[in-house]
Amino acid sequence: MTVRHRSELATAGRIVVKVGSSSISGEAAWRIPVLVEALAAAHARGAEVLLVSSGAIATGMPFLDLESRPHDLATQQAAAAVGQNVLVYRYLEALRPFDIMAGQVLLTAHDMEDPTHRSNARRAIERLLGLRILPIINENDTVATHEIRFGDNDRLAALVARLVGADALVLLSDITALYTRPPGEPGAEPIHVIEPDDDLSSYAFGSKVVNSVGTGGAATKASAARLASSAGIGVLVTSADQVADALAGAPVGTWFAPSDGGAVATGPLARMGG
Repeated sequence: MTVRHRSELATAGRIVVKVGSSSISGEAAWRIPVLVEALAAAHARGAEVLLVSSGAIATGMPFLDLESRPHDLATQQAAAAVGQNVLVYRYLEALRPFDIMAGQVLLTAHDMEDPTHRSNARRAIERLLGLRILPIINENDTVATHEIRFGDNDRLAALVARLVGADALVLLSDITALYTRPPGEPGAEPIHVIEPDDDLSSYAFGSKVVNSVGTGGAATKASAARLASSAGIGVLVTSADQVADALAGAPVGTWFAPSDGGAVATGPLARMGG
């Protein structure tokens, strides 16, 4: 059942959780077990949990002796090829104490646009969920090109949430909530709830690139949240450090209320025509 209010996250049946590179790579890799513990708690109560995880390139950078995110596509692909293995291994190790197995799903923008590929992806994910396996989803950076990328994993997470008819989407990053303007600026106020018909044009969400390893930001999260909420999927934007509270339905972050007119659960828009 679609989550109408953030408090209902505690009983949601199918949840997509997205975490950004800066929250789980480099010196922040310690946060993976913390994230996994919260996901495992939701899994233990019977929820179907899907994790959209960035971080392949950032995780691979140290193994290629790179101090900053590479700009050329070939080096990005090489870093992703190395980093994806390490990233999934770290998740598997963190999941081991909870006796949860993970399955890797790598997608490209073409996979979501082509009806056959989209249907195959949905079928594979549904089977993983049916087997109580945690899908760990990421963009396939090793084969993606600049021209056919999702742009950021916030958008990928929104598309995945629609693809599987999720009850809710949780976007995790470094910020506790969205603000009316960048948090460090005078007059910035946290936004607690955004209704489907609210005008966001007066808010200054800041630039797209916010750190040296990730490509997301407040603006991309707002855009992705609107993409999902317009399809009838409630979205919570908060920090990775508050993931346990978020999944327990605590009053944290910014809640994008789902549109009544959007397709949900088994509707054609939620299933992306698959």
